Order: sequence, then structure tokens, then C-alpha cells
Amino acid sequence: SMGGTLLRLVDQGHEVHVAYQTSGNIAVFDDEVIRFLDFATDVQQDNVALQKQFQDVRAFLNSKKPGEVDSPEIQHFKGLIRKGEALAACRYCGVDEANAHFQNLPFYETGTVKKKPHSEADVEITYQLLQEVKPHQIFAAGDLSDPHGTHRVCLQIIFSALDRLVAEGAEWLKDCYVWLYRGAWQEWDIADMEMAVPVGPMDMERKKNAIFKHQSQKDSAMFPGNDDREFWQRAEQRNKETACKYNELGMAEYEAMEGFVRYHFM
Repeated sequence: SMGGTLLRLVDQGHEVHVAYQTSGNIAVFDDEVIRFLDFATDVQQDNVALQKQFQDVRAFLNSKKPGEVDSPEIQHFKGLIRKGEALAACRYCGVDEANAHFQNLPFYETGTVKKKPHSEADVEITYQLLQEVKPHQIFAAGDLSDPHGTHRVCLQIIFSALDRLVAEGAEWLKDCYVWLYRGAWQEWDIADMEMAVPVGPMDMERKKNAIFKHQSQKDSAMFPGNDDREFWQRAEQRNKETACKYNELGMAEYEAMEGFVRYHFM
């Protein structure tokens, strides 16, 4: 994971953008929807339409069968929950909310774990954002062992957009590096890491606090994979292990380190 690196970039005054490629709506428990709607209806007790909507949603969820696909309305609510959490994390890290980009890539929006193959529409959305921002550095999740394969597809979409930009001769790419990070399901081998960013004790705490903003993913994630630890525990322990390995190789001792592998697109 790269929360420590993101915090450092913000602290140093760089213009940081965060792109959320998918809505993440299938990774939200039904109870979270009821909790948020409870709050909304309490705030607007005289809103008859909202009260009716809440009753309909609760009735659907109460009668929902295992494996049944959520209604488009509930999928939308779950996506909004993830969006609110993401914005809270951005605010905590000092990222301007205007620089948080919610792409809602179409391939993801099936309502089930099984996704559609990614299409030109997904690549086009990514291409347009890259052309708009023209970043000097791109950080992308290189976790190819996530249990439902979403990270792999998202990474391939980025690669396809970069291939298109290379073919078009985009000038800004000449001063752009692409770095891949891991952490949620695995970590890079030390021999493969091409950049390592030290993370001090205070920044590790800040990183964990940013992770905690994603409340629907705390305690028990819907798709934890083979690792029963919480995401913040995985990130902390893997980053500390990386620092220990570098120290054993004779490098300076740090609290934790985030490792990256460079992707060469041209």
C-alpha cells in the first residue's frame, strides 16, 4: 500500500490526485445501507418520499436471498457509502476534494462478484483523466492476488490507456513514471523493488487513520481473501517487514517502508 508515500507527497506540496476506478459497491454489507438510511430518515422525518424509500429498501434487504443481486437503487447507495469514505480519507490526508476522481468504470457495475470484460469505454474514461491531469508520477495497485480479480482488470485498463497515449505520442509521458505498489494481499519481493519510501512512526499512525476512514471495510471485509487480518493490519505488518528486510541488508533502520516496482510503458 502507499498511504505513507501519498502523505509525504501532500506534505511536500505536490499536486496530488486520487482516482477511484470502481464504485466498490459490492464490498458493502447490507447493514451499512440500513444504518445510513436510518440516519437520513431521522434527519428528514417529515420527508414522506424518503421514508417510503427507506421502507422499500429495508423490505428488499429483509427478503433478499443469498447471492441475490442488489437492486440498482441499493447498488447506488452502497457506491455512495464508499465515495463518502474515500472523500473522508482524502480530507484527512490533505488531498483537495476536487482532486478525488470517481470514475465508476462500467466493467465493474454488474452487482455481482463476476464482472464484465473491460471494454473501450473503461479505457476511454481512464485515458481522458490521464490527459486532463498529465501526471508526472502514476501510482497503481499491482495486487494481482485480490480474491475477485478487480485489481488485475483495473491495472490492465491503465496499461491500455497508456498504450494509447504512447501511440499518440503524448509529450507529457516523457516525464512520467509509473509505480506499482502492493500490500492488501501480497508484497513485492525485496529483489524486485525499485523504489522504497521510508515511513516513520507518526506517518504510520496517519496512514492507519486514513485507512480507518473506510469504515465499511473495517473489522470484517466482505472479500478478505486468505488473510483474516484487517487491511490496516496487513499494511502495517507488511510495511514493517519490508523495513526489517532492508535493515538486514545493511540499510538504515526505519519504522516501516513502502516498496514499489516501476512499470516501463515506453
